[in-house]
Amino acid sequence: MTTTTSDSAAARIDHAGHRRAFWLVATAFAATMAFTTVPTPLYGLYQARDGFPTLMITVIFAAYGFGVMGGLFLVGHVSDYLGRRRIFLAAVITELVSCLMFVFLKDVASLLIARFICGAGIGALTSTATAHLSELRSVGAPAEDGRRASLVASAVNTGGLALGPIIGGLLTEWWPHPLTLPYVVFLVALLVVAVVAVTAPETVDIPDQRPPYQPQRVSVSPEVRGEFIATGLAAAGSFAVLGFFTSLTGSVLGEVMHQHSRLVIGLVVFGTMGASSVSQVLLYGLRPRLKLQAGIGLIVAGLVLVAAGTLIKTLAVLSTGGIVAGAGIGLIFASSIAAANRMADPARRGETVAGMFLAAYAGITVPVIACGVLLSWVPTVTLVVCFAALIIVVAVTSTWRMLKFTP
Repeated sequence: MTTTTSDSAAARIDHAGHRRAFWLVATAFAATMAFTTVPTPLYGLYQARDGFPTLMITVIFAAYGFGVMGGLFLVGHVSDYLGRRRIFLAAVITELVSCLMFVFLKDVASLLIARFICGAGIGALTSTATAHLSELRSVGAPAEDGRRASLVASAVNTGGLALGPIIGGLLTEWWPHPLTLPYVVFLVALLVVAVVAVTAPETVDIPDQRPPYQPQRVSVSPEVRGEFIATGLAAAGSFAVLGFFTSLTGSVLGEVMHQHSRLVIGLVVFGTMGASSVSQVLLYGLRPRLKLQAGIGLIVAGLVLVAAGTLIKTLAVLSTGGIVAGAGIGLIFASSIAAANRMADPARRGETVAGMFLAAYAGITVPVIACGVLLSWVPTVTLVVCFAALIIVVAVTSTWRMLKFTP
């Protein structure tokens, strides 16, 4: 009888420990994501320091996006057999290398390489942390159906992205050494994240013999392949809006509205990405179909406001549009991650989630590169209006396809 009681107590402690680890890993995930968007309000300073054209800003952002896709394609799935904790730690170490480059190296080539390395680490981290959170929650709260873990993973992803620009703006608007101070702060934060990665429980049974390495495959069963493709397209379409705000907000505000405050730039991007995270939490209980319908309606309305705000050169209208569109992005993204987790084979969850993030980051990267190239020939106002119209078409079409599979 005593043994049974002791075993039950041990089981309760194990559940509680995994629940605590779930929130620690979520916080660490958010902090690491925040580091990736710290440069957003600083691009104007880099441009003034190094004298490069606006096109180079999109090239720098593209370096990050391609780094993310490379990390997802080459590493994002290996935590399924190497272990979540090991890949989490490797990703954080990669971010630390990138952070050190930002601190000590002061030229355009180093900036490009640092952003690529930063993206590669995040590519390895996103699918690993998302799968890790799902598994920690399934042990810590076995009675749950997995939706809360998916919600937290997608909310801290976009919430962390939202925190970076506002932190960067606050640390550089009035404090000295604006191109060094934010990265020193994040060096400390990333060291703390590394401690969390080391101490978190492992949730994967690591095989004695590793399977042969191969790049990322999207591992879903044939019967859900059509749904997975539709979901990936919806994630890509919604993330294209985040890419636009992350890379080009400073250029639009500076060239169209003559607003160069780094704090204001950070606030605008924070509003868009923060709304994405908040909407996921506030509308968590909404039925999946209604969530998608609300998401696409908000994206369309928000992009119309962004285009109108740019045409009439009114910051308040553009910012409001960003917040409205961001709320819609959050609902589409949360639905995409929940669908990926639901479709995944538990033994290959990292592969499936990495495939979904690969689609999302293709959406966040490719349109921004096109915008950067077009800025050399097309007026900024015209570009923003055309971009908004194009993304409305892409987002509506892709989400409509996803709705066909959603009850």
